[in-house]
Amino acid sequence: MRRGTTAVLVLAVSTIGLTGCGYNRGDRAISGGLIGAGGGAAIAAMTGGAPLVGAAIGGAAGAIGGAVTSGNNINLGRPVWR
Repeated sequence: MRRGTTAVLVLAVSTIGLTGCGYNRGDRAISGGLIGAGGGAAIAAMTGGAPLVGAAIGGAAGAIGGAVTSGNNINLGRPVWR
């Protein structure tokens, strides 16, 4: 139980930290949504939940996180699609 909780926390922190890819608000929302969906699906699968629900929740949280952060605060560079 403790190992699963630790893994979930590490994935959650990693996902939140990676939502800052891109220079404009749209790029950041897209990259945040994609990374959040992947992280949410992985966390849900590890905890015995439904990966699709986890992906939807993680994607929404990542997109919002990417859209509301500023490129001046967190900027991980140019996204791969640009």
